Amino acid sequence: CQIVGCDHQLGSTVKEDNCGVCNGDGSTCRLVRGQYKSQVSANKLEDTVVAIPYGSRQVRLVLKGPDHLYLETKTLQGVKSENSFSSPGSFLMENCSIDFQKFPDKEIVRIPGPLTADFTIKIRYAGAADSSVQFIFYQPIIHRWRETDFFPCSASCGGGYQLTSAECFDLRSNRVVADQYCHYYPENIKPKPKLQECNLDPCPASDGYKQIMPYDLYHPLPRWESTPWTACSSSCGGGIQSRSVSCVEEDIQGHINPVEEWKCMYTPKIPVVQPCNIFDCPKWLAQEWSPCTVTCGQGLRYRVVLCIDHRGVHTGGCSPKTKPHIKEECIVPTPCYKPKEKLPVEAKLPWYKQAQELEEGAVVSEEPSFIPEAWSTCSVTCGVGTQVRLVKCQVLLSFSQSVADLPIDECEGPKPVSQRACYSGPCSGEATEHTPEETELLYGSLQEFDELYDWEYEGFTQCSESCGGG
Repeated sequence: CQIVGCDHQLGSTVKEDNCGVCNGDGSTCRLVRGQYKSQVSANKLEDTVVAIPYGSRQVRLVLKGPDHLYLETKTLQGVKSENSFSSPGSFLMENCSIDFQKFPDKEIVRIPGPLTADFTIKIRYAGAADSSVQFIFYQPIIHRWRETDFFPCSASCGGGYQLTSAECFDLRSNRVVADQYCHYYPENIKPKPKLQECNLDPCPASDGYKQIMPYDLYHPLPRWESTPWTACSSSCGGGIQSRSVSCVEEDIQGHINPVEEWKCMYTPKIPVVQPCNIFDCPKWLAQEWSPCTVTCGQGLRYRVVLCIDHRGVHTGGCSPKTKPHIKEECIVPTPCYKPKEKLPVEAKLPWYKQAQELEEGAVVSEEPSFIPEAWSTCSVTCGVGTQVRLVKCQVLLSFSQSVADLPIDECEGPKPVSQRACYSGPCSGEATEHTPEETELLYGSLQEFDELYDWEYEGFTQCSESCGGG
């Protein structure tokens, strides 16, 4: 057997890129990934997770929790339909194959694509517990520059010239749209005009003159020209940016000169101020508290706090001042009957270890970031030792979905520590003696102590006032 590539040639190893283009470079689509978290409320039975546009590929959604996914579609002709997934299996919607898997605690939907309609993924609430949905897909860039044919020649004989231009083309509706749609994608670069000579034959001697074509076919009219937009006044939550606009004229040689504004009044003046960064600012999202670290008396509990942007993606940019606390005291109302402990509960493994690691979670993203690997085991089996780990500067390459290592100086911000002290319990059978290093590790700056005791909860005193607040 001989291999056949996507170009239908024998012996070819050419493959489609993530956008479905044979031997493509991945520039005709972009990777979209994110996470949705349900916010169950009494007056809301369902919610929209994400809208996935026509032409998208390699769609994958994973729901974790008690709720259920369902799909709504709308074709380019406006025909709507819905699928609620009553049982696992493969389905056809708008000629798209959909694979649905159902497990006790999660649901998975896969659609290879390309989608032949706009798909809206929704969630139907089924219980009081929250659910989360992770999604990933490749979305086509539907507005692209297209070069025009050459305009008519500037002269009928004796030598003239003609130019091309570029127009913004909507691949879905197959029609030309305003240029601003193509400026939305930084991947789109507008082609420069081409110029060529034409009608080089001499003019006939009989009539002796050269017909000049109408002015505006080859000589550009005066037009509005602007400076680049200033930086947005706010990085999120809505700001404004401005630019200056002037009327210019281009001569035959292509030189551009400013002229009076009235010459451009045949077309509306382009705006000089516009809103920008109107998406919501990143905000802290606190997850569920862990169980209390003790089964009686007073202990601690922990939670993970993430900074989430407007797309539901784990990011940076939240204010450290407003970060919810990740640790708090908790009281189990069962009284404790046990000997006095020598170590506070958060100094014991695994809680001491978990409290440190909660602060250190790092995920590889499309921005270069420090990614620490797991800590090595403690260098000693008892007493105070050291742990080491490797810290790399890594970046996620969206086209190939692979992780690349970068030089350390490519990553910004403080580098996570690569060595720390660790405590593996007392070396003798008694827990009363500690070396100065153990004392520093377990109790921080608390150097002077004789013996540690557990707190016992006895309840509140009588209120200082009988009414009005005490």
